[in-house]
Order: sequence, then C-alpha cells, then structure tokens
Amino acid sequence: MRTPAALMTIFLLTAVCLPGAARAHHGWTSYDASRTVVIKASVAELTWGNPHSMMWVMHEGDRVEVYLAPITRMVSRGLTQDMLPAGKEIQLEAYASTRNPGEFRAERIIVDGKTIELR
Repeated sequence: MRTPAALMTIFLLTAVCLPGAARAHHGWTSYDASRTVVIKASVAELTWGNPHSMMWVMHEGDRVEVYLAPITRMVSRGLTQDMLPAGKEIQLEAYASTRNPGEFRAERIIVDGKTIELR
C-alpha cells in the first residue's frame, strides 16, 4: 500500500509534468482548414522524425516551414525520405497557420508526378 506521502509525490509530479507535455504538441486547430494553399517550391531541408516530420521549402524567395505527417503514415502511403532531397521541386497542398506567418500543415504532396495524401 502506498503511503500518503508517496501519493502526494505522484500527484505533484503529475501536476507539474502534464501541462508541459500537453503544450509540447500543438493541435491542428491553429491552421486555416477553410482554405487550401498550393505551394510550388524546392526542398531546402527535411527533418524525418516523430511525432511528425518537418520540411522547409523555398517559396517565392522565402524559406517556409511545413509540418508533415508521422513517418509511418507517409511511408505506408508511398513517401520516403529519399524522395525529398534538398533542391527537389515539389508541390504542396497545405493549410496556413493562423498564428505563424510562413508556417503550413501539408495535406498532400506531389513529387515526381505522384500525389501522396498525408492526412
């Protein structure tokens, strides 16, 4: 049986750690899903990782940040890391962030004539 002190320690640790974990992952509500933006760009940088991958593309002279899907989803739908090398020309259909100009959430990506659904 746990002592009251042990239970209090568990409670306090949970109370301190849980809000930070919730803030660590943003929700998708901060993107304008009422309007799809088409971005034709070249890949500048790719970070292939979880909880979702990130890509930066050069679009109209600006470096734009794009949130991608989790790796398992992208790979299961036919998109691999080696398909997105720096300099590769791609097309994205994405939603713009309502909070951060120059940030997007990709819904689909067209690479080498192939359309990959990311959501």
